[in-house]
Amino acid sequence: MSRRGALLFACMCVIWGIPYLLIKVAVEDVSPAVLVFARTGVAALVLLPFALRGGGMRGLTPYTWPLLVFAVTEFVGPWWMLSDAERRLSSSTTGLLIASVPIFGAVLVYLTGGTERMGPVRWAGLAIGFGGVAVLAGPTLGGGDPWAAVEVLATALCYAGAALVAERKLKDVPSLPMTTVCLGFTALVYVPLAAYQWPDHVPTGKAFGAMGVLALLCTAVAMVIFFELVREVGAARATVITYVNPAVAVAAGVLILDEKFTLAIGLSFLLILGGAVLATRRNAAAVVPATEEPLPGAVDAPGQRL
Repeated sequence: MSRRGALLFACMCVIWGIPYLLIKVAVEDVSPAVLVFARTGVAALVLLPFALRGGGMRGLTPYTWPLLVFAVTEFVGPWWMLSDAERRLSSSTTGLLIASVPIFGAVLVYLTGGTERMGPVRWAGLAIGFGGVAVLAGPTLGGGDPWAAVEVLATALCYAGAALVAERKLKDVPSLPMTTVCLGFTALVYVPLAAYQWPDHVPTGKAFGAMGVLALLCTAVAMVIFFELVREVGAARATVITYVNPAVAVAAGVLILDEKFTLAIGLSFLLILGGAVLATRRNAAAVVPATEEPLPGAVDAPGQRL
């Protein structure tokens, strides 16, 4: 990896590791619907001039239905569930549960006729990864706030599904116009609910700052940097940030929000990330015909946008 590639990689690890912290701060003062509307609306407006360059938006029309499915499973549903869950869950717990996206992705690929066989190592990875999820979410499901944990796991499942849609139906669509349109669509969906739940008081400076950083840095700027990273180091290497973001999320929650680092968090971190690596490992002996499509991990990994 070049020095520029390493710098871009480090930036993305941080930029997509801190949204959980920022969401936690923002939802203390505004509703999830207002947060999602502000984040997607501002990001879409910032990205629009770049998306319009070269007429990339004109080529989206034939992909209307896949784009709609992608928008719903990547932004509309997940970002509300994630924001709502963080009103009751810690940001570090949320970040670790979201790290199960590659595990859910491997399951979806298998269930939908993926081209690679699930060997013993990958099955073991699935078992280990879901064991880590059980260690982390078990106490919450058993006696805490089970709905919050379910929302985060549903978000991870949606992200995995969105990545599958992008790989199989949208891989020929330019990423920046696609992202801009989907963000704009999401903002429009949330206009009525955000208007109804608009706060009757001026949000605090912390909430405003968190929403601004989420929209501008973690969404708009992040997408531009991520596409540059893919060009610099390739899509496969770029997606390794998936395994670093949870560590950043946990560290940010512990250091900035004074969240507790428990034995369960440490153990689940090792199990979920280790399981994800094994579950998404390519079988050395597997031969994929050139006419067949690769797994979602080989492309832009849109499902990792947080």
